[in-house]
Amino acid sequence: MKPTKIEKVEPILWDRWLLLKIYCEDGTVGIGEAGVHGWQRPTKTMIEVCTPYLIGKDPSHIEHHNQFLARSSHFMGSVIHGALSAIDIALWDIKGKRLGVPIYDLMGGKTRDTVRCYQHVGGDTLEALAADAKKAVNEGFTAIRFSAFAPEFWLRRSYSEWAQKAVERVAAVRESVGPDIDVCIEIHREMNPAESIALGKRLEPFNPFFYEDPMMPDSPALMGEIKRLCNLPIATGERFTTVFEWQQLLHNDACAYIRPDVCLSDGLTGSKKAAAMAEAHHVKVIPHNPLSPVSTAACVQLDACIPNFALQEYTGESEPPKSDLLVDPLKLDNGFLVVPEGPGLGIELNDEALAKYQIADKVLNTPIAIDGSVSDL
Repeated sequence: MKPTKIEKVEPILWDRWLLLKIYCEDGTVGIGEAGVHGWQRPTKTMIEVCTPYLIGKDPSHIEHHNQFLARSSHFMGSVIHGALSAIDIALWDIKGKRLGVPIYDLMGGKTRDTVRCYQHVGGDTLEALAADAKKAVNEGFTAIRFSAFAPEFWLRRSYSEWAQKAVERVAAVRESVGPDIDVCIEIHREMNPAESIALGKRLEPFNPFFYEDPMMPDSPALMGEIKRLCNLPIATGERFTTVFEWQQLLHNDACAYIRPDVCLSDGLTGSKKAAAMAEAHHVKVIPHNPLSPVSTAACVQLDACIPNFALQEYTGESEPPKSDLLVDPLKLDNGFLVVPEGPGLGIELNDEALAKYQIADKVLNTPIAIDGSVSDL
């Protein structure tokens, strides 16, 4: 294979997401996505800052480019690593396309043919939530995820009130889907350690598959304490950007599942490293994926080549605008995504769809509690 060079870097603001195309002199185009959900414009600027370095470079030197760009400043953070993740994914896509193989073949080879997914379900009332959960099961999903808290729960007057409502929601879902479906509970960092331990103990009888982000992910030691005292499998890490954060989390035995976002945690390169670190701690991987079908395709490449994969977040891609983005969407079969066999990511963008939707900029709608204080999203 003859060498080639990067000749153009094109970040694309599309609906709620930031996509990326990297063009090579030989005509190969790599696709990526940045995962700083809600902060697309500053992340786009970061990609533009990185562009002069990338132009003229050999796209095959993925690790070197990642190291150069990540270490070009004293400071790191989500906007920086979201940009680097998009670049990393696009460079892997280029390498796979130029060699004519899927990315997972370049990362050790395929460990599975399909990827089990969980579907998000919701509802403002117990009846609506239970019905949506049942609908997902009827569509073939064997795992579902939902928020334990009803909308606007931060307006509740006491911990006892909103914790009781959370228990009722989990109970309603478990009763609706039966004992054989994996029920995944999202907390969204809305509790302190004492509250999350107390609620976790009350949720133990419902046998949740995981208890996600029971507190802010800024103290692995305290997260580990929650895991030990409430006896639930903790899932966390969707906000992490570097291998050093995963090291602290795993060192503190703070989770049963890590949740790398391939569009934020240094792309496929960083997420593969995180998965290997987790494997050494007997911890499994549930990639975070609230983004576009490009993110889903990148996640599936990771899922396909690691031995400690558990579940894949899947937010549905059968409705516009997501359904319009890819020329040939990934195949979903009874709650399992089929691992594609095409080169690179195994997808191609529908360029007509890129011009079809306006940019949906972030709206600052941080929730305010009943006492006027700020709540976390």
